[in-house]
Amino acid sequence: MQITRTRALRGPNLWTRSTAIEAIVHCEDSELLYTAMPGFEEKLRARFPTIGTLQPHGADQRLSLAHVLEVAALSLQAQAGCPVTFSRTHETVEQGTFQVVVEYTEESVGKLAMERAEALIQAALNDTPFDADATIAELRELDEDDRIGPSTGAIVDAAVARGIPFRRLTTGSLVQLGWGSRARRFQAAELDSTSAVAESIAQDKDLTKRLLHAAGVPVPMGRPVTDVEDAWAVAQEVGLPVVVKPQDGNQGKGVVVNITTREGLEAAYKTASEFGDEILVERFLPGHDFRMLVVGGQLVAAARREPPQVLGDGQHTIRELVNIVNQDPRRGSGHGTALTKVRLDDIAIARIASEGLTPDSVPAQGQRVVLRNNANLSTGGSATDVTDDVHPEIAARAIEAAQTIGLHICGVDVVCETMLKPLEEQSGGIVEVNAAPGLRMHLAPSFGRPRNVGVPMVDELFAPGDDGRIPLVAVTGTNGKTTTTRVIAHLFTSHGWRTAMTNTDGVYVNGRQIDSGDCSGPKSARNALAHPETDAAVLECARGGILREGLGFDRCQVAVVTNVGEGDHLGLNFITTKEDVGVLKRVIVQNVAPTGYAVLNAADPLVAAMAHVCPGKVIFFAADRHHPVMATHRAQGSRVVYVDGDAIVAAEGSWRESIALRDIPLTRNGTITFQVENVMASIGAAWAAGLPWQTIRRGLAGFLNDSDNAPARFNVMDYKGATIIADYGHNPDAIRALSQAVEAMPAKRRSVVISGAGDRRDQDITEQTQILGKVFDEVVLYQDACQRGRVDGEVLALLKKGLEGAPRTSYSTEIHGEFLAIDHALERLQPGDLCLVLVDQVEEALEHLRKHVAGQ
Repeated sequence: MQITRTRALRGPNLWTRSTAIEAIVHCEDSELLYTAMPGFEEKLRARFPTIGTLQPHGADQRLSLAHVLEVAALSLQAQAGCPVTFSRTHETVEQGTFQVVVEYTEESVGKLAMERAEALIQAALNDTPFDADATIAELRELDEDDRIGPSTGAIVDAAVARGIPFRRLTTGSLVQLGWGSRARRFQAAELDSTSAVAESIAQDKDLTKRLLHAAGVPVPMGRPVTDVEDAWAVAQEVGLPVVVKPQDGNQGKGVVVNITTREGLEAAYKTASEFGDEILVERFLPGHDFRMLVVGGQLVAAARREPPQVLGDGQHTIRELVNIVNQDPRRGSGHGTALTKVRLDDIAIARIASEGLTPDSVPAQGQRVVLRNNANLSTGGSATDVTDDVHPEIAARAIEAAQTIGLHICGVDVVCETMLKPLEEQSGGIVEVNAAPGLRMHLAPSFGRPRNVGVPMVDELFAPGDDGRIPLVAVTGTNGKTTTTRVIAHLFTSHGWRTAMTNTDGVYVNGRQIDSGDCSGPKSARNALAHPETDAAVLECARGGILREGLGFDRCQVAVVTNVGEGDHLGLNFITTKEDVGVLKRVIVQNVAPTGYAVLNAADPLVAAMAHVCPGKVIFFAADRHHPVMATHRAQGSRVVYVDGDAIVAAEGSWRESIALRDIPLTRNGTITFQVENVMASIGAAWAAGLPWQTIRRGLAGFLNDSDNAPARFNVMDYKGATIIADYGHNPDAIRALSQAVEAMPAKRRSVVISGAGDRRDQDITEQTQILGKVFDEVVLYQDACQRGRVDGEVLALLKKGLEGAPRTSYSTEIHGEFLAIDHALERLQPGDLCLVLVDQVEEALEHLRKHVAGQ
């Protein structure tokens, strides 16, 4: 068994809406039925006893090693704690070759699980060791390192529950919610609207305390100190006991409380100095440590925090008791778990030494041994929810503290005896505020009711009913998708939206090109949706990107499928038939929002059949309104777009709206059939997006089919009394449509300049010139700049083969070089002739033609 390729599908894809690892696996003939391999299953289970059944869900009885790989990769992740359930193994047209797809939640974990699953199978085959427990521990540790932490995760979960899309911008906790101009960002529990000034104030504990004191909020007295002598002087001023801590600190690091002696203060000063240069000494407030969480001017949660501690049983040492506490599965080494492991470090040893204890002491039954004075969860503390006990006056003080500092989300640390009465009545006070408070103690308290604090945080970012989404149209198909994408984007721009557009020519935002080249994949889609000027997006989704990585979005408002044709990339990536192409193209339809629309070509059976997988509604388009699919859909009161005489009509039930073809320059008065189809698809998309019909009319009238609006999409030019048409047709269906359009145009003599893409099948390259030989008098063949895996002259030979016995072509020639071929064809033009130039290097070839036209 050999894995020849592995890739991560990061968005909705051919197999699932989930993220997944796809591996291409080749099995030898002897590996196509693992049950026929003597002793294999026994050896496998001996190395991984908990692998479970080797029968994947939905698999038939003929199970290969590829199926075992699927089960092992999924099971390893599941046992490492990853919430994964989907997997599939698909046998390809190549003998012994399979596509194995396994869901992942963290890409690095999914890839490693696939690698370890392969190693497990090889170990069973070779009868060598494999440590399943160590592998699962490795995957669990990697998952904890890479996955979103609990605080960030709570906000993301709350956003997803509201239908808000999210994108993780870094491997840390920086996340974008929403798209384009409606997007918001947050990091941990800090919003993009929080000012750097407010955060800076919160980090300066002395300044924070002075501002709160000036606002009438109870705080402990104290000030920054310069050395130990100064610290002792402050202790005398405010009165013992005192607290010593770094002035700019977090997570309780370096904080020592309840200091009652000079010796204790000196030790505390040394500890605090390890975490900061500026040290703060303030009055110690007796009582419990409470954390109040304020979001958007409201108190949303409160917890009492307890310092890390163990309870004696008269048998075990303190060291052993700590180990027992740390066996709690809720405790981990970082922030990815509900609780943090208790550390028996120098601070803990010094703390128990003050009570005359050592790590090897055996506390009496019921003796409480506190290992730290501070109660932060990050140092092993625990929390009890007390939200329902908070006195209104305490809540008011906490909110006032957050507003005084200027924080939208604020963790307010309060020390007092109880939450049941005002701070002023119990000598309590606010000791600290935190700009990016941890949420673990509220999400999963050790005791008490969990609080879903992510919800109010998302509510602070997005108003009720706002899902952060912008109008998004996804366009795919074999031919016409780029033109359709451009027309829809033009209509959106006419509506006043700053529109992002991705296609095979580049990425455009608000009329400005921000990237060039073939940008019809998911990476370009994500970039367009992240741009702050994007009010709406029209994204071309080509087959390559969907296969390689999936979609660049979770769902779209409108999905447009123009057609499914033959000859375009067939034979690549196990896509061998039109039906395979249809299954791939329908991915965007499967991911339409429930409130959205799929705009489908009713005249194409493979496209029309996609209607049943659409979660939303469907708009069918076709030139013939009497087509059975169209007639049935309209009879059911659903939306259709069709041609009636000299106009395009949109109809729903008895309602009709018509636009004259003469008012749509792109169609040349309706004579270019494939452009009429592109316009119908565009009208359907604009209708689905809710654009006013006045805007649609105005936009179509203003879309000129020139090299600026739609480069190499039937661009018509005049040259010395002859007509030149530049197009990017590159498969038999496109050539057939172009030939039909050219035949409808008057011409004394027709010529064509053509090459062929090397990554097409032989028959597809040959068929193009077979079609052209029936329509064109002269054919100029040229070789592409990039042969895409073909040897020199191979494509030209296939094109020439297609011209054998051509009924109309009387002249053909072969020229090496696209521009030389264009020059040769133009030199032979006479007034009244027509020349179709099928360009390869779009921008360069169009510029070459412009120079000829300008210099005529």
